Amino acid sequence: MKTSAPPARKWFSHPILSVLIAVSWMALMHSIEIFHMLAGVAIGLVIPRLIQPFLGDRHRVNWPKALHLSGIVLWDIVISNITVARLVLGKLESMHPIWIAVPLASAHPTVNALFAMIITTTPGTVSAVVDEQRGIIWVHALNGDDAEAAALEMKQRYEQPLLEIFAVAIPTPAQQEQR
Repeated sequence: MKTSAPPARKWFSHPILSVLIAVSWMALMHSIEIFHMLAGVAIGLVIPRLIQPFLGDRHRVNWPKALHLSGIVLWDIVISNITVARLVLGKLESMHPIWIAVPLASAHPTVNALFAMIITTTPGTVSAVVDEQRGIIWVHALNGDDAEAAALEMKQRYEQPLLEIFAVAIPTPAQQEQR
């Protein structure tokens, strides 16, 4: 027999999302009046409940590692913006666009989606296709010489921390062949 969650748990199932929605509402209203606060809280409670079927299962998150990865990604975005600006403003002959096949370490949908999003967010790279059957993300890079080295760097810099953040075990080679 399936037990249902307590009513408070149903209404506050995604507390971070609820708080972000409420704060965003107040920022959009440019007001801290009581009416706007109450409206923000109401919207912050109702929207996550309405979209609950689309959110999937909740995951345990290692927040210190998540904050560390966020800092790395923000730093990489700044550095990549400078690099891309130099490339675009420089000689076009100096650019060497390449396709990079980045093998995925796991089949965890949240990790893989965030990994692809981070790649796309970093200027100069776009995750074009996430091929879940083959376990590969195809990345187009604006400039590069060594696809294998670029794939390894992305995996070490972004995928490995994501696996640690969500406590995902990396499958053995035999398990990966079964995928």
